Amino acid sequence: MAINSKRIISASVRDVVEFVLRSGDLGAAGHFAGPGRALEGTKGHQRLQKSRPAGYKPEVVISWQREMPDFVFELRGRVDGVLVEGDHLLVEEIKTVNRPWNGPADPLHWAQGKVYAAVYGCEYRFREVEVQLTYLDLNSDETVEFREVFTMQALGAFFEELISEYLEWIESHQQWRRIRDESIKALAFPFKEYRAGQRSMAVAVYRAVKNRAKIFVEAPTGIGKTVSVLFPSIKAMAEGHVEKIFYLTAKTIGRTVAEKTLEDLRATGLRLRAVTLTAKDKICFNNGERCDLKNCPFALGYYDRIKGAVREALQRESFTRGEIEGIAKKHQVCPFELSLDLSLWVDAIICDYNYVFDPTVSLARYFSDERHDYAILIDESHNLAERAREMFSADLEREEILSVKKTVALELTGCARALGKVSAQISALSKSEEWADRNGALVNKTAPETIRISLKKFLEEAESWLVRDEPAEFREPLLDLYFRVLRFNAILECYDERYVTTLDKATGKLRLFCLDPSALLRKALKRTGSTIFFSATLRPGEYFRESLGGEAADSFLQLNSPFPEENLCLMVHDKVATRLRARAASYEQVVSSIEAMVALKTGNYLVYFPSYEYLNQVAERFQALHPGYRTVVQNFGLSEEEREQFISQFRTGTSETLVGFAVLGGIFGEGIDLIGDRLIGVAIVGVGLPQICLERDLIREYWQKGGVSGFDYAYTFPGMNRVLQAVGRLIRSETDRGIVLLMDDRFGNRLYREMFPVWWDSRQTGSEEAIRTAGYSFWSQPLSTEQSGGATGATSLQRAAS
Repeated sequence: MAINSKRIISASVRDVVEFVLRSGDLGAAGHFAGPGRALEGTKGHQRLQKSRPAGYKPEVVISWQREMPDFVFELRGRVDGVLVEGDHLLVEEIKTVNRPWNGPADPLHWAQGKVYAAVYGCEYRFREVEVQLTYLDLNSDETVEFREVFTMQALGAFFEELISEYLEWIESHQQWRRIRDESIKALAFPFKEYRAGQRSMAVAVYRAVKNRAKIFVEAPTGIGKTVSVLFPSIKAMAEGHVEKIFYLTAKTIGRTVAEKTLEDLRATGLRLRAVTLTAKDKICFNNGERCDLKNCPFALGYYDRIKGAVREALQRESFTRGEIEGIAKKHQVCPFELSLDLSLWVDAIICDYNYVFDPTVSLARYFSDERHDYAILIDESHNLAERAREMFSADLEREEILSVKKTVALELTGCARALGKVSAQISALSKSEEWADRNGALVNKTAPETIRISLKKFLEEAESWLVRDEPAEFREPLLDLYFRVLRFNAILECYDERYVTTLDKATGKLRLFCLDPSALLRKALKRTGSTIFFSATLRPGEYFRESLGGEAADSFLQLNSPFPEENLCLMVHDKVATRLRARAASYEQVVSSIEAMVALKTGNYLVYFPSYEYLNQVAERFQALHPGYRTVVQNFGLSEEEREQFISQFRTGTSETLVGFAVLGGIFGEGIDLIGDRLIGVAIVGVGLPQICLERDLIREYWQKGGVSGFDYAYTFPGMNRVLQAVGRLIRSETDRGIVLLMDDRFGNRLYREMFPVWWDSRQTGSEEAIRTAGYSFWSQPLSTEQSGGATGATSLQRAAS
């Protein structure tokens, strides 16, 4: 129970010791430590503890508290062993190692033992304590022991110096929290008015965060989704409902918008620290080379410099990629590790989905089994189901297995034997009658249990060599395969009726494919407080609620567009057949329809296609027949620079018409912001169905057995969301105006019509002449700037939520 009901801040002995005393190089405590060795370490502890004399107590829990002005600090830990004989106290700290220990005792290990001795000795009033530090070599079971007797006075002085430095950091952080909370209480909505629907969204989010609940919000482009989730979550933080905010986004533009929104809030008085986590390979100063801890100047001596870097960094509040890189270069520390260390002291973390959900990448320091009051804000949630399928899937390549087997054969015979067995077992799988042949791929609805033991043997053999940290030409390929197998085994533990196993007969690729990630997403979110799923396109609602791990009790809010409906002219040309077999016959009709739309008004247009082949066939014909229009075509595999060049051509105030050809669902299908006359028209050819393939068909079959339309869950709904996202590129502000042309006979079907947003006032245009007539009528009308719904001032969220 907290003293005087003050807030308890807890830390482990190990965390405190390492934070205050750790020095030297990044990873110097052991460059490689696989999970298998961690388990062996636990078993080694237990063997050693059982060998101790009678009266020896293993795993003794200790706890120590100190009351501070605004909080109670609690130090907790578990002593490996305690032996009391009369007035003599022995405290043992056990460390398992992977080779004979032949040097002096590690100062950090001594420090842990001394802290345990100080706390235990003080509680039971001993005058002195003997501390024993024991190193157990897991390979030989040999031990090396260090012993030293300390007076309680000496232990007390050491303990006080250690804890005082740690508490300085904690007190400074608590002082920051007070400053932060006072600023939040005084914080007003950063704009004069809420847009239509924006206040409803903010209130719903606040209520969900306060109640530690989940909510799904479909908020069309223009409502201001980012501020509508961040503002109420920040308000709830000052009231004690939120420990930390995680803003998850899959795209760079999403991170940029979140960063800018926080800057807008800071401009109105908010004090809040936020860090953006950038993928290690992108932010690393090694210019794309593999991380080399032994030679990297930013890793060598990292712990000697990191506290200075963090201390200076905390003088500011925004830690974007550029700011992280600047601080890291100044202090000569790894930028990725700096961002992780900073994340412990910030209020909000902006990062990719995988830092929360991926079982092999998620941030263990935050997402353990213990539940925390985190607010998880998931931007562009319509992308999460597909991303989650990949995060919860894994594969092995026989070619890679055989290649590594060949390279290690001479020096690591045990490892080579294990890999040989894995390869043979994968080959044997193809001969089993349990597998169904699906056009060159074998499918099985059960896990490949026969290879589990061989994979485990490989991991053990690989770990036993990797922990030696010895150089070898095969080290990098072995390490890559080790982590691939480690991931495969982790996914194998998740395998249930929501999975299927596939084996490509030609390549020998074995894959554990997650058909339905909903249960795993739900399990991950149970470790957090509240979850806000938000996107411009979450329809049908039931499809997303089921796919993303929602439950019947979860709220679902669908909002109308805040912009005038009359500023969008949506035309449906339902006389065009774009199915695969009909595409060749549609080229001329599609070209004529595009020209009918763009001829009406000079400006910039985007035309989306279901494939590169279809796109190229139409683009070539359009360029040949209508050379007077400037065109730009999306090619496959564009570089970052080429993407920027593509978008930069959509300029404002153009005196000529530009027609851009892009792939539906690709990099230009969402996440681009062409405001004003940078884009005045969008044409979409087809209904966006994902390409028919084995995995999509397996998803279809899975959902069909679940009692819903499998084809819709696997193809129709994901496809229509691509369409909705592409349409959303057009109207981005109150003064934006433009035409949308949907070309496909299926857009006339009831199923698709029911997925049209309610503010779409579509017009049937079954011919090029009808397109010209409807388009001319639209462009002849004056611009409307009146919002489609009422707006209201920034009143109290708390009052509204109640």
